[in-house]
Parts: sequence; C-alpha cells; structure tokens
Amino acid sequence: QVQLVESGGGLVQAGGSLTLSCAASGSLFRGNVMAWYRQAPGKQRELVATITSGGNSNYVDSVKGRFTISRDNVKFTAYLQMYNLKPEDTGVYYCNANSRTGTILGSWGRGTQVTVSS
Repeated sequence: QVQLVESGGGLVQAGGSLTLSCAASGSLFRGNVMAWYRQAPGKQRELVATITSGGNSNYVDSVKGRFTISRDNVKFTAYLQMYNLKPEDTGVYYCNANSRTGTILGSWGRGTQVTVSS
C-alpha cells in the first residue's frame, strides 16, 4: 500500500517558486505531525519543516521566511510552498508523518526532485 506520494517538483531559476504536494493515506495523516525532508546530492536527508494537526509549524533556519508548510486535514494532503529558491535548495524532497516525539511513521515515498539553477 502506497502511503505517501510527493509531487510538484521541477527545475526553476534562483528566485523562483514551487509548491510541493504530499498525498498521504488517512491512517498515516490523521492526527500526526506532517513533515517535509530533503536530500541534496551527496548529503544526508534533513528535516525542513513540520506542521502539527492543529497547524503549528516549524522550519529549519535555512528556509525560514521563504518556505511555508500547510496541510488539508480533509484531503489528507500536506503542502510546501517555496519562494525565493536558492541553488542550495536543490534536492529530492520527501514527506512523512512523525509522531509528536519525532519518530518517523511511514515508509518513504519516491520524493520529488527540485532543481534550482543559478
């Protein structure tokens, strides 16, 4: 059973914008923290943003003020709006559900590639 499907990536120039979507299974999405991660070439996967079921969000410092995470609790979908993209934002973006203590709950999807050219 596919639990997480990411989409919306692409190739953009620096300063551009993209909006990523993450369609999740209801059992995984409902009541859990939803999170976006990214993995740059040759680097480990890092946590980028999280949002609780109540809408409280947190971001890694490098994306604060440029990325916005949101969720639709009816559609079981999480979003990541990315503005003023930089080449260092390049990578494969994944979503997952986390417990409140940070445990990753789902199987990783294929992710969606974001490439920012300078």
